[in-house]
Amino acid sequence: MPLPVDEVLPLVGTGEHGHTYPGATVPFGFVQLSPDTRTEGWDACSGYHFDDIKILGFSHTHISGTGCADLGDLLILPVTGEMTGSLACKKFQSTFSHETEIAQPGYYSVRLEKYDVLAELTATAHAGMHRYTFPASHQSHLLIDLVHGLGNKPTDAQLKIESDSRLTGFRRSDGWAKDKTIFFVIETSVPFTGFGLELGGTNLPADASDAVGKNVRGRLDFETASGQQVVLRVGLSPTSVDEAQKNLAAEIPAWDFDAVRAAARNLWNKNLSRIQIESANTGFVQTFYSALYHSFSEPVLYNNADGSYSGADKKIHTDENFQYYSTFSLWDTFRAEHPLLTLIQPERVNDFVRTLLAFSQQSPEHALPMWPLASIETGCMIGYHAVPVIVDAWQKGFRDYDVDFAYQAMRDTAMSVRNHQDEYQKLGYVPAVSGKQFYATARTLEFAFDDWCLAQMAAALGKTNDANLFTQRSQNFTNVFDAQTGFFCGKLADGNYREPFDAKAVSFDDFIEANAWQYAFAVPHDVPGMIKLYDGNEAFIKKLDRLFSEDSQVNNYLIDVSGLVGQYAHGNEPCHHVAYLYDLAGAPWKTQQRVREIMLTQYDNSPEGICGNDDCGQMSAWYVWSALGLYPLNPAGGVYQIGSPLVEKATIHLDPKIYPGGTFTIVAHHASRQNCYIQSAKLNGRLLNRAWITHKEIVRGGTLEFEMGIQPNKSWGKED
Repeated sequence: MPLPVDEVLPLVGTGEHGHTYPGATVPFGFVQLSPDTRTEGWDACSGYHFDDIKILGFSHTHISGTGCADLGDLLILPVTGEMTGSLACKKFQSTFSHETEIAQPGYYSVRLEKYDVLAELTATAHAGMHRYTFPASHQSHLLIDLVHGLGNKPTDAQLKIESDSRLTGFRRSDGWAKDKTIFFVIETSVPFTGFGLELGGTNLPADASDAVGKNVRGRLDFETASGQQVVLRVGLSPTSVDEAQKNLAAEIPAWDFDAVRAAARNLWNKNLSRIQIESANTGFVQTFYSALYHSFSEPVLYNNADGSYSGADKKIHTDENFQYYSTFSLWDTFRAEHPLLTLIQPERVNDFVRTLLAFSQQSPEHALPMWPLASIETGCMIGYHAVPVIVDAWQKGFRDYDVDFAYQAMRDTAMSVRNHQDEYQKLGYVPAVSGKQFYATARTLEFAFDDWCLAQMAAALGKTNDANLFTQRSQNFTNVFDAQTGFFCGKLADGNYREPFDAKAVSFDDFIEANAWQYAFAVPHDVPGMIKLYDGNEAFIKKLDRLFSEDSQVNNYLIDVSGLVGQYAHGNEPCHHVAYLYDLAGAPWKTQQRVREIMLTQYDNSPEGICGNDDCGQMSAWYVWSALGLYPLNPAGGVYQIGSPLVEKATIHLDPKIYPGGTFTIVAHHASRQNCYIQSAKLNGRLLNRAWITHKEIVRGGTLEFEMGIQPNKSWGKED
């Protein structure tokens, strides 16, 4: 049987608008060493798009699956031939073919056709390794481009020749994350015979060994025999060149490229093997493990090997007791990815929480982050979704941090005035203002969920007044429900609903990256209360049916609104829990049908196999959960709704240091593409007639068995 690592296809999501990258990294690694094929346009967010035919070079930092571009630091390109004029890698870009491209977990290779150079890449947590096999040439070179970036420009940089086999420097840039710096050290296995530096587009004198300024590039010269390999060891750090050198020494002390590649592969296999699945469908197995792979892409380590890190206050902090992370796409990942990581990456969860708390303590606002990148608040998206991540962790027993400080940080964030929270606290909703793009209704709905999360922790800690306050605030979703239209709508400060109303129109005044249909069910914390607004189960089910059966016309179309099934938009996160709502309205068989439809139509094992931005693994995490037959409809509720398992058998290996159960096994007898309906179920040998299972039941270990069939059993799953 193939190993899980051999089933992963990193090219999944690099086509269409998945925005993933195919290069070399390790789970949650600081370094993502990957080819860049473009720098402009929406589909340049990860630097690579499958449709492209030219490579600009290989840079060391990337983001997986976002809708905004950034990073792309330290681009390196091997070339041959005479060097004249500017050293910009874009000038020297090379064609390539997917036929010579190999993308595997921890390894990437491709032949650069223009120069007949085989490029190979691998990585550790804080370092990258390149191996370039050159043809015979008196003029072989490595270009180093510090001007290149993805959605950003350099504000300062340095490239310094330390010896004939060592360079150091840094790149400081603007962009989505403002004023970030990457420090590096580069070592070559073969001494270079010459070099050249460029500053501001001008070649410096031949004896100049140090270039400092906004636009810096460099060239290393080699004379190569046919098949000669030049290997690079590259250490990166967010704090200093010295730390970059320490990271390199700690992780790649030798020149054995194949050993580093093998270590990365083994690390990936160890992590991917935490869920072992069985299925006769090879395409499904590849899709599953590619999704699990992408679920382990972010958050990323943002410290050094010795634990030091650059905090939100721009100061260097040292704490050997935890790993500091960044790249938290919280608006996306609180929904499914973080609950997945609490189950199968539990050793990281306390550090995730400690990171969020350190950010709160060190940031100028003294608030939990919304979307931190490179330890910098981007202010992207809405809500205060660090709260459900912390509350979910706390409720599942992850408490190796100052709980009192954590609660206070969450409360302070909830009571802050950022993102229109002052208006929300005053009126019980965020008022819509035409033309201002406040995402008012969406903010109200997402604040209400975050409030519910905070209320649960307040109650558990005996903070009765706060529990009452935030429980009351969690009902604010009712304040923006317009019974006349039957939707959550934009509400003006005077209490009237904004007109005209179009449920299919993307309106940034009211919603973010969605329309009223796609936010019509955004109350995961109080589904009974939401069902009541829609006049009971029968009417609620009809409304859900309409969502999936409406035509897919979206007015004021936005490209993020993708993966459409009717007005349901799987390519964007507000819809991710919606198919599972049938479970709570008395029609689990409809959840089974819709979830299976989404899995089969919106995912596959091709480069176009993710129907929208992967968003740091959230889209992939949805697939992992759903293929197992489960989903955290309320991400902080500790309960998983049952859907329609695609796996024939899955074994979840629980960390014995954290969870006592050993393994939890899911068996779906007669599972197939057609057999999407649950006929019956057993949990540890006992009949199960409810469409949910708890986190506690899973981590105690055991077996969940399903009998699958082609016709719905409409009586199964209705037990409360």
